[in-house]
Amino acid sequence: RGSTLYINLEPCSHQGRTGPCADAVIAAGIRRVVACMADPNPEVSGRGFARLRQAGVQVASGLLEEEARPLNDAFAKYIRYKLPLVTLKAGMTLDGKIAPPPEDLSSAQALGAGGPTGGWITSDETRAHVQQLRHQHDAILVGVGTVIADNPLLTDRSGLRRRRPLLRVILDSRLRLPLDARIVQTAKDDVIVFCSLAEERKKQQLLDHGIQVEQVATAGVDGRPDLQAICRNLAEREITSVMIEGGAFVNWEALAAGVVDKVFLYYAPKILAGTGAVPFAAGPGFRRMSDAAHLKTFRLHRFGEDFAVEGYLRDPYLD
Repeated sequence: RGSTLYINLEPCSHQGRTGPCADAVIAAGIRRVVACMADPNPEVSGRGFARLRQAGVQVASGLLEEEARPLNDAFAKYIRYKLPLVTLKAGMTLDGKIAPPPEDLSSAQALGAGGPTGGWITSDETRAHVQQLRHQHDAILVGVGTVIADNPLLTDRSGLRRRRPLLRVILDSRLRLPLDARIVQTAKDDVIVFCSLAEERKKQQLLDHGIQVEQVATAGVDGRPDLQAICRNLAEREITSVMIEGGAFVNWEALAAGVVDKVFLYYAPKILAGTGAVPFAAGPGFRRMSDAAHLKTFRLHRFGEDFAVEGYLRDPYLD
């Protein structure tokens, strides 16, 4: 009571799952509120500030707004577009390879996202930061090829408390997901498979393991599940942020479908030369340089001996 509240987002003025935050601030006897940014929801932006001022609370806003925006970008995307913010994450060598040639399966697994035998592409510091990224997201998405090759758990191992369980999402056109995969064996209503063709017996087996199965429309000539339809489905489940940790084909599909808002690309100071090494994104490719995915803003990070590029293809705050 009588203190100053520093907060990165305008206190809300409307009734949701909880009552209006502005009313709670007023009831607590806060004397002054310093907020980095207004609510990105155009329908309520500024109303929380107005309610505080009407109650005699001093309000200052705009301080460190640029630093606060990344903290709230998933909320901004969801509240403005009714879609989750999609981040494409990958770890690779300097020449853009995420795994050695497929014929060297043991090395491919070791250099992949979940290789159990050592020989990771990226450093310990990078892999620790990946867990922080997973913690910041509502869902993580991979293709079934990654599950078959690496047998990952796809869990949040940051050790931090979550506001909701991490949803593990698998793209699996024809339900090839092995029943003995670790992600199947550890499912607790936190795994969903999106397919384009659901064979009834395999579907029932997955359901019996506590896995949700959703059949969605296809995209393209190869019958793969439509990523835009998947994003809409996830939004209906109130998933506000999705991190893609797919292989080369899923990475390409996400970029080509235009669902990626943001990238977090880690680079190790290694060169995996050779024409057979697996590229970051494998697909038909953009025909012209003008069609290339272009980062509107970006910044660099350092993790041990690695560096990373964090950038936005689409600003969630702009129409």
